[in-house]
Amino acid sequence: MKIENIELRRVTMPLVSPFRTSFGTASERETTLVRVTTANAEGWAEHAAEPDPLYSSEFLDGGDVVIRDHLVPRLQALGGRLTAELVATTLAPVKGHPMSKSVLETAILDAQLKEAGTSFAHHLGAVRDCVPAGVSVGIMDSLDELLAAVESYLAEGYLRIKLKIEPGWDLEPVRAVRERFGDNVLLQVDANTAYTLADARHLGQLDPFGLLLLEQPLAEDDILGHAHLAKLIQTPICLDESIESARDAAAAIALGACSVINIKPARVGGYLEARRIHDVAAANGVPVWCGGMLETGIGRAANVALAGLPNFVLPGDTSASSRYYAQDLTAPFVLEEGHVRIPRGPGIGVDILPDVLGEITTSSMAIRF
Repeated sequence: MKIENIELRRVTMPLVSPFRTSFGTASERETTLVRVTTANAEGWAEHAAEPDPLYSSEFLDGGDVVIRDHLVPRLQALGGRLTAELVATTLAPVKGHPMSKSVLETAILDAQLKEAGTSFAHHLGAVRDCVPAGVSVGIMDSLDELLAAVESYLAEGYLRIKLKIEPGWDLEPVRAVRERFGDNVLLQVDANTAYTLADARHLGQLDPFGLLLLEQPLAEDDILGHAHLAKLIQTPICLDESIESARDAAAAIALGACSVINIKPARVGGYLEARRIHDVAAANGVPVWCGGMLETGIGRAANVALAGLPNFVLPGDTSASSRYYAQDLTAPFVLEEGHVRIPRGPGIGVDILPDVLGEITTSSMAIRF
């Protein structure tokens, strides 16, 4: 495939409501969109990094520099003729920066599949037409506010509720949700690395609530700590930030550090590596689900396609567009009896709305091949 141009476009979109985690509070989604142009197609992807290096060491401004000055030149050295399957090995000499590598690989893969007339879902190996949708509920100012939010999401039809937790906002919110909505609601919690192994006894108090899982309670580099914690509590441990590759997944499973994995394609370097993690987990009988990073319709389309693979057996953060945006960058994803439909058009299968794109763009830069 001959690439003619790569564009980096910075956009900012307001969220319908602030989203708070143990890392901080977001009221808007600022991201860099990457557009790859060939003679016959254009591919799109969005950078998952946040403006500040809180979720990970990557951040948006740094990502733009890495893409422009270090990653794209390596792709240009191939003469502009490359496939998505070559991106990871070509960019491997640049240490780290999986989100920046992912956004390039994904945009190239989108263009490549559009030229071939093949959908993301078909290419990755999806076996479903739609996927069950869960919703992530941020940390609230009060239990009443939390319960109102959960009630609203359940009324919309979401099949699973995920509560963000941190020290001081954990046992009581979970207890309140269980008491109000009962034991039949699929409920899980996400700590985003907010605890240490010294909190094991406290985290064990979550066991009676029958949670699907406890996501990433300890630091991302504390695999052994998670393995030890898994022996001390009954709630299944799910790893998120700790898993950046199929090799990480294999090691964590072998050490007993997790019994569930949250796969975020951007965090692991792209959808091709995400598929490898899926395969490793499936071979070991470990279920996976697809996490979210406040994606617009661009990233959501690719995530929904990935979540159609057979070992994605738990509802993911594949929420409807209205969960985050009053106006999405694409036609909105909507709930259909608790599910979101997988796009079947070429590439990611959705079209960018040019008027919306123009309104939210704050800067752009083109790189000729």
